[in-house]
Amino acid sequence: MQTTRRGFVHTLFAATQVAAVGGLLPAWTRAQAQASTIPDAGPGALRFLAMGDWGRQGEPHQTAVALRMGEEAGRAGREARFVLALGDNFYEDGVASVDDPQWQSSFEGVYTAPSLRIPWYAVLGNHDYHGTPDAQIAYGRKSPRWRMPARYYTMTFPLDPAGTARADFFFIDTNPMIRAYATDSAHHHLGENVRAQDVGKQVAWLRAALRQSDAAWKIVVGHHPLYSGGLHDVDQLDIRQWLLPVFKEGGVRAYFCGHDHDLQHLASEGIDYVVSGGGSTVRDVEMTGQSLFARKISGFASVALGAEGLHLAFIDENGQTIYRVDLPRVAKG
Repeated sequence: MQTTRRGFVHTLFAATQVAAVGGLLPAWTRAQAQASTIPDAGPGALRFLAMGDWGRQGEPHQTAVALRMGEEAGRAGREARFVLALGDNFYEDGVASVDDPQWQSSFEGVYTAPSLRIPWYAVLGNHDYHGTPDAQIAYGRKSPRWRMPARYYTMTFPLDPAGTARADFFFIDTNPMIRAYATDSAHHHLGENVRAQDVGKQVAWLRAALRQSDAAWKIVVGHHPLYSGGLHDVDQLDIRQWLLPVFKEGGVRAYFCGHDHDLQHLASEGIDYVVSGGGSTVRDVEMTGQSLFARKISGFASVALGAEGLHLAFIDENGQTIYRVDLPRVAKG
C-alpha cells in the first residue's frame, strides 16, 4: 500500500506519542526544547494561562483542567496574572443573559481556585454566537474577573519593572470571517448574529492598531486557527484570507486560539500559532506542514513572557507538562 507524505508524518507522530507514555516527552519535542537558546523568562515575567473550548457545566475533563489551572496559576513566585479565554466559552448554545445559570455551572462554580480569581480576557467562539454574544460583554460589568469590553479590543502589559518593554494584546472576533456561518443553513444558529457584524471594519481596526503599536511583542487572540491539524480546514482558509496579510504587515509574533479541541503549536513565516482548545472534551488531530506539536488531550497553555523570550508549556489534565518551547522575540529565518 502506498504511503502518502501526510500519512507518513501522521504515523511518525503517533509513534512518538506512544513513546511519550510514562511522562517522557517525544524525542522530537525534547530535542527542540533542548536546542532552545532562550531561557525561561524569569521571575519578573508576565505569566498567563490560555484555554479555549471549555464551558461544559463542569463535565469531568473541564473540572480536571480547572484544577490543574488553579495549581499552575498559584505556584509561589510564578503566579499567573490573567487567563486568556479563547472562545466557545459556553456549550452548546452560549448564554442568554448575564443571569444565565451557565455562568455559575460552567464558570464561577468550576474555576474556584483563589489563584484563578484574576482577570479572564475573553473572546467569542462560534458556540457563543448561538446564544446572545452581547451578554458576555455585559457580564464584565457584573463580574470582577470576566473581561470582554467589546467584541474586539486591546490590552497592554509591561514586561519589566521600568516599563521600558511591553506586550500589546489584540483580541478579535473571528466568527464573522467564516463565510459559511452567514450563508449556510447548517449554521442557522449563528447567521443573524454573524451578518450583523462588519468584518471589514474590524480588520481595518486591527490593521491600524498593529501599525500604531511599537510594543516588543504583538500578540493576537482569537477563536479560529489560521493553521491547524484539526477538523476545520475550510474555516482556516477563510481566516487566513482575512488575517494573514494583516499579521505579516503588522509584525504579529504569536497568535493564540482554540476551536480545534486539542493542544497544538505551529509556525509559519515568522509567526507562532498556539492552539489551546483542550479546555474540556477533545477530538482527533494530526501533524501538518506547519506543526511542531499536536496532541489530542485535555489541558491548557501556560506562558511566561519576557522582553526577549516567550516560554510556552502545555499542561494536560493530569498536571503533566507534555510540551515546552522557548520562542525568541524575533523569529529566526
